[in-house]
Amino acid sequence: MDMFLKSVSALNDETRIRLLKFMSTNGKVCVCDLEKSFDMIQSRLSRHLKILKEAGYLDLNREGRWAYYNIKISLDTFLQASLTQINTLDLDIPKLQKAC
Repeated sequence: MDMFLKSVSALNDETRIRLLKFMSTNGKVCVCDLEKSFDMIQSRLSRHLKILKEAGYLDLNREGRWAYYNIKISLDTFLQASLTQINTLDLDIPKLQKAC
């Protein structure tokens, strides 16, 4: 029940939905690239990413001093259905801007 509630509440924010669609489109991205693409400060972005990770949507991979996030490969039925619906939305997502 706890994971379900985390998953549902993670979707209660437009920025997090845009981040999920952005990562669905662009694949694995570095936090610095997300900062630049979304023109967002690191602390605010990290909070959104932490919520999405705890809800089960994201994987985190560290390579040296860089942190990369991507959509988990194996999502449960609810998360996969949510992501499928998010990808059908006509959202304004920024173009990927490489910073690192």
